[in-house]
Amino acid sequence: MSVGQAGGGQPGGPRAGQPKRRTFSIDYKLAMVEAYDTAAEPGAKGALLRREGLYDSHISSWRTARNAGRLGAVSSGRPAAGKPERPAAELENERLRKKVARLEATVERQDAALVIVKKAHALLEMLSESADSRMPSGR
Repeated sequence: MSVGQAGGGQPGGPRAGQPKRRTFSIDYKLAMVEAYDTAAEPGAKGALLRREGLYDSHISSWRTARNAGRLGAVSSGRPAAGKPERPAAELENERLRKKVARLEATVERQDAALVIVKKAHALLEMLSESADSRMPSGR
């Protein structure tokens, strides 16, 4: 894609002047973390970052991902796609937590409605009793 083309390949589109987001392959990320960690001379780490056009936040987030196993040992040479997959047990746990929260909210609404119905019933009984006591005797 040339600099003057938008996302759809149309020159002069609405995003023609905006830079394209950079993506990094897993191999590149692992290599940069390794190079950054092995840089020992004063100023070598900063020079590496400037040369590659990176920020220290890139290195720290890539290191965290590597240590957590999200930058797998098998590198495909392709950019990492979106969010890493989460374990099935974690997804099931989150789904069940949401279901429990939804059901608890439903129970709270039903309890509130039941309290209102009980109060309305008590009020109607009181009105009925007072109406019965005020009725004139059969003349």
